[in-house]
Amino acid sequence: MKRILLPTDFSENAFNAIRYAMQLFRDDDTTFYLLNTFTPVSYNVGYLVETPVPYDFENIALMNSKKQIEETEKRIKKEFKNPRHNFIQLSALNTLVGEIKEVVDKYMIDCIIMGTKGATGAKEIFIGTHTMYTIKNAKCPVIAVPDGFEYEKPKDVLFATDYKVKQDNAFLPFLKEICDRHLCRMNILNAYYGVALEEHQQETKQFLDEYFKSNAHVFHLAEGVDVLEAIEDFQVKYKINLLVMIHNKHSFFENLLFKPVIHQIAYHTNVPFLVIPSKKRME
Repeated sequence: MKRILLPTDFSENAFNAIRYAMQLFRDDDTTFYLLNTFTPVSYNVGYLVETPVPYDFENIALMNSKKQIEETEKRIKKEFKNPRHNFIQLSALNTLVGEIKEVVDKYMIDCIIMGTKGATGAKEIFIGTHTMYTIKNAKCPVIAVPDGFEYEKPKDVLFATDYKVKQDNAFLPFLKEICDRHLCRMNILNAYYGVALEEHQQETKQFLDEYFKSNAHVFHLAEGVDVLEAIEDFQVKYKINLLVMIHNKHSFFENLLFKPVIHQIAYHTNVPFLVIPSKKRME
């Protein structure tokens, strides 16, 4: 039984990510946890007008959150009639990232799926703030679904790696299962800077070759470009349906996401982005 967390702020962007989850796990027995968080400062006062006066603000916000989650579940079931899928509704007075961390531990969540639209809606912003900090803190895989992305089976996966992934990473089986379920072809991409792979990187490459032996997979080498350029160039030449990366501590990936200049970076992906935490991030 899969356990998938679906944070929602009741926007169309959030529901689009929910649609992706329903279709990605269409053939899996899955429990989906619909999560909405709120704080007294940030909650939309527009939802309070029909609520009786005697309740305090927090109770009013909680009631409205629960009401909207219930409506979201009804909308899902109307659009996707799937007996394999069950739903649990969660409303919490908390920050989103704080509550996600608690829910992941409490319910042993396998994956978080959420939208990527930033607060400004600017297309050049790669990942919205909430999604960005969820990736930074979550101790399970996160799939970030671009705003407006229409579901495609992940037939062609791009796995960008520096071959520093640990062979006992607890979430590689999650990626393997997606590949098995959807008959994916795995494109394993490494950016080459003129420095030969170290012995442990060569060993990891051989391990991945063996690990994905039952899946069609191809190794690619991008020379003379950094990782972001390599990914962009690959997406120009080949159609992919899912981008995968390992999130290492203090990696180029973390530097990219959390530098103040992130809003100036033009790079963005137009396909879902699966981020797997490294073993070190789990410690």
